[in-house]
Amino acid sequence: MKKLLVVGLMMSGFAFGQIKQDTLDKEYTLEAAPVKEKKQKPNPLSKKGQVFVFFGWNRGAFSNSDIHFTGNGYDFQLNNVQARDKPTKFGIVYFDPSWFTVTQYNFRIGYFIKDNLALVLGIDHMKYVMKQNQTVDFSGTISDPKYAGMVQNGQVNLADTQFLTFEHTDGLNYENLGLEKYKNLIHKKNIDLVWSYGAGIGVMFPKSNIKLFGNERSDRFHVAGMGTDLRTSLNMVFWKNWMIRAEAKAGYINMWDIKTTLNNKPDKARQDFVFGQVLAGIGYTFNTKKYN
Repeated sequence: MKKLLVVGLMMSGFAFGQIKQDTLDKEYTLEAAPVKEKKQKPNPLSKKGQVFVFFGWNRGAFSNSDIHFTGNGYDFQLNNVQARDKPTKFGIVYFDPSWFTVTQYNFRIGYFIKDNLALVLGIDHMKYVMKQNQTVDFSGTISDPKYAGMVQNGQVNLADTQFLTFEHTDGLNYENLGLEKYKNLIHKKNIDLVWSYGAGIGVMFPKSNIKLFGNERSDRFHVAGMGTDLRTSLNMVFWKNWMIRAEAKAGYINMWDIKTTLNNKPDKARQDFVFGQVLAGIGYTFNTKKYN
């Protein structure tokens, strides 16, 4: 009987010790569990899910172009026509929201589809004005003797505005979608310098102001063709969100359906040219994902 009692006490002591040991093991495991690291807010213009918006102003330059006109009683081409942009004189018009379309402006909204890679939707509101004081080569036919008589020795002097005024000043609207790659050059506490490069393609949606042969001036928005471009920019980001952007781009525009009369007559013009543009403005960046 005594032997059985001794054996029972030994077994209960072993079981108690085992339970105590298991408890200590569990407590040790809990104490040794790793602490979850907090997510840090990413640098601007660098991570998937970031967004930026931008508004600025531009200056543009255009190569010479051949402009072909067709309509009732005429089919002719003007060769090597020169053009310029039309910047608005600096003043309150640049800051008054009710007048912003008067200036040569740019708008962007970008979304980072991958780290450092953004899909950018943009509107480039350029202005294109044919230089009036120039003489250009002429080829083709005009049935109206008044305007046919303005052609001398295969050339026409455009200084006489009765023959033609031609501009896209409301404006030469390039509505484009681009893909841009971003690289951080400088990263400090409250300032980042980020370089980007990319390309875009889009439609031309000009409001062309054209008066040909004394007809009523054409002045309406119309999808006239397409454009494409290469671009690069420097972006200075302050305090993680505010951005100053300077951009340069070069591209090609082809418009094959420019309306030259106000009504729905089949009269139209077509032209293609290379353009260059520099722009600058301000923007804001933010994240669509939450960070601690």
